[in-house]
Amino acid sequence: MHVILAGNNDSSAPDVVRKIQEETLNDKVEFLYCDLASLRSIRQFVQKFKKKKIPLHVLVNNAGVMMVPERTTEDGFEEHFGLNYLGHFLLTNLLLDTLKESGAPGRSARVVTVSSATHYIGELDMDDLQGSRGYSPHAAYAQSKLALVLFTYHLQRLLAAQGSPVTANVVDPGVVNTDLYRHVFWGTRLIKKLFGWWFFKTPDEGAWTSVYAAVTPDLEGLGGRYLYNEKETKSLAVTYDLDLQTELWARSCQMTGITDVTQDTFSG
Repeated sequence: MHVILAGNNDSSAPDVVRKIQEETLNDKVEFLYCDLASLRSIRQFVQKFKKKKIPLHVLVNNAGVMMVPERTTEDGFEEHFGLNYLGHFLLTNLLLDTLKESGAPGRSARVVTVSSATHYIGELDMDDLQGSRGYSPHAAYAQSKLALVLFTYHLQRLLAAQGSPVTANVVDPGVVNTDLYRHVFWGTRLIKKLFGWWFFKTPDEGAWTSVYAAVTPDLEGLGGRYLYNEKETKSLAVTYDLDLQTELWARSCQMTGITDVTQDTFSG
């Protein structure tokens, strides 16, 4: 089994690769640089990956920032929206052809996207996706996680309509003890430091639902699910709004410079 770690931390990558190789006894683990805050970097990563001529059976979209100060990506997008959402949107779309080639009836390729319970308090302002009328790090983070759920549901509709051997599901890892919290209020960081062992999941525990979505036979051929603690649950009601899914998808295609196949897929 070939495992590709995509990330932008060159310094820690060798140690992570070595640890996975040792723990899994799999020497086919490697790191490829990909900065999800850069559309150019994403396209370069996809080119490098495709040159390897290897199948892609599972894509896990798991990068992100949380409650960072107001700043933009190199493409001018608000960072939460640009990195957490648009980066994964573009990466997934550029790899769909490889996923479709790798999947087969009874053994679908899978897209697993990591959202958050924060999406339940998120609002999607289609007139101001960049938060230019008033920036709130909490609102920006929640919006990016809400967008990922809408993206997953629309992607699954497209894949099903095309008869593709690929499924798309979205997971909520729970509250996990990671470095994501470094930008939150200092009091929250103190509570995390003192009581994290009690309130927070470990990184391994936080990954369980993603791993479940990636490998369980129970989800073979099934997509469009929101999963928490390895079980399907309901996401925010607005995420099931087909018009909103379609509108966000179309806007995302414009922002990332890719073709929107929605109309052709559902009218064909």
